[in-house]
Amino acid sequence: MKIKVWEAALIAAVMLSILAGSAAGAQRELSEKLIRLHVVAASDSEADQELKLKVRDAVLKAADGLLAGAEDAREAEEMLSDGLPEIKIAADTAVKDNGYDYPVTVTLGRESFPTREYDTFSLPAGDYTSLRVTIGEGKGKNWWCVCYPPLCESAAVSFEDAGLTDKQVMLITGDSDGVKVKFFALEMLQKLKGLFV
Repeated sequence: MKIKVWEAALIAAVMLSILAGSAAGAQRELSEKLIRLHVVAASDSEADQELKLKVRDAVLKAADGLLAGAEDAREAEEMLSDGLPEIKIAADTAVKDNGYDYPVTVTLGRESFPTREYDTFSLPAGDYTSLRVTIGEGKGKNWWCVCYPPLCESAAVSFEDAGLTDKQVMLITGDSDGVKVKFFALEMLQKLKGLFV
C-alpha cells in the first residue's frame, strides 16, 4: 500500500507534535531552575562590544553577591528583584568608568531565547526568567548566559551542584540520544508560536 503525500505529511506532523510536546515539557522544567543573563550592547562597534563585556562582568559580580545563599531559582529571582537597583548601579558605574554616558536599563522578567550553544553545554529554545541589561539603545549584539546558578563564569558550579537532574544534564550537555532533534522541535515550536502571537 502506497502512502499519499498528505498522509506522510500528517504522520510527520503528528510525530513532530509529540516530540515537541515532550521537549517543551523538559525545557519548562529546566527553565524553572535557571535565570538567564542577557546583556545587550549599545551598538556593534568594537568599543561598544568591549563595553558590553565590562558591564557583564560588573553585573555578574553584583549578582553573585546578591545570590549568595539562594536555595533555588524562585528565591534567586526574589533576591535579584530586590537587588535590581544595586545591579543597575554596578552597570551604570561600569559604563561611566569606561568613559561613556549611555543610559542603562535593568529588568527582570520572562524572555524568549533561541537555542544557545556554550563551551560545555547547550540550552534549548524557550521562555526563561531573564535578568536583562540594555546599554544605550540596545542595538548591538547580545551576550547570553546563566546567572543562576552560575554556569557561565570562572566560578561556575557543577551541573549537579546547580540542582539539575540527570535528565536535565543530559538534555543540556547532549549526552543523550535525540537532543538535537528535541532542540530542533523546540526551535520550530518557538517559531510557530511567534506566528500566532
